[in-house]
Amino acid sequence: MKAVVCSEFGMADKLTLDANWPEPEVGENDILIDVKAAGLNFPDVLMIQGKYQSQPPMPFVPGGELAGVVAAVGDKVTRYKVGDKVIASTGVNAFCERVAVHELGAFPMPESLSFEQAAGVCITYFTTYHAYKQRAQLQPGETVLVLGAAGGVGTTAVELGKLMGAKVVACASSDEKLEICRKLGADEVINYTDIDLKATLKEVSGGKGFDVIYDPVGGDYAEPAIRNLAWKGRYLVIGFASGPIPSIPLNLALLKGASIVGVFWGRFMGEEPEVNMQNIKELWELFDSGKLNPIVTDCYPIDQYEDAFNCMIERRARGKVIITP
Repeated sequence: MKAVVCSEFGMADKLTLDANWPEPEVGENDILIDVKAAGLNFPDVLMIQGKYQSQPPMPFVPGGELAGVVAAVGDKVTRYKVGDKVIASTGVNAFCERVAVHELGAFPMPESLSFEQAAGVCITYFTTYHAYKQRAQLQPGETVLVLGAAGGVGTTAVELGKLMGAKVVACASSDEKLEICRKLGADEVINYTDIDLKATLKEVSGGKGFDVIYDPVGGDYAEPAIRNLAWKGRYLVIGFASGPIPSIPLNLALLKGASIVGVFWGRFMGEEPEVNMQNIKELWELFDSGKLNPIVTDCYPIDQYEDAFNCMIERRARGKVIITP
């Protein structure tokens, strides 16, 4: 079968497309999924460079989430049958034609979504919903600042923030990206290219600061954002898409009575499975009611995997980046 393979660390040009990658073995508790679409995320970019916190042995197939159709089931599988549409968070192995996953690692696909939309649900929506509900305990009427608001997790942060009753200010690097944020319901938008971000955020917040800051970008944007936290504000550490991991003066948290809160959905899923499943149930209701509508603007066939990775590396993505086998 076809698969995108990482055999040496580097950027996307080091990846290869193998037309004869071994078929997956299906265990007694596994389901075999014909992959219809797979979501590309920033951890995939880190993983192929050897920079992620957990690294699979070489060679490996990157790709941490997918949507597809069950093609076969193991002898002890009870939750799924052949023909079921599912999504799965796999960690790796998604950028290929078929994947075997434990049945507990898959979820029924929302009927209202296309395969391309559903492929990007796990890491983005699951992360953001957990971030707002359990980590920030976001309340209606609070203000949220979203950095990197036009990216995969950023768009979900705008969309879910509005649904949860917050005022949302969206930051991105181009007017084109900000237009997407407006369509998702952002109350105000900021193009943070060539501006004094600290001063601009102070002006936009009326000097009061933001109750919650959702930051998947890190780097030079983090400290100006934290300096604009409100009293008892919560700064959500989502990721570091700009590259550098910022060093934060902790006196800022002290002076504002603020919290710097880590968000790691992957571990949360294992530590608190029942809470995670309740989150998913609530999200499915929002999808099926039409209140959530995932944005996919960058979709690439598998033989254009390098273009897909570069779209994310160069921060050109608007919404989710999807690879289709």
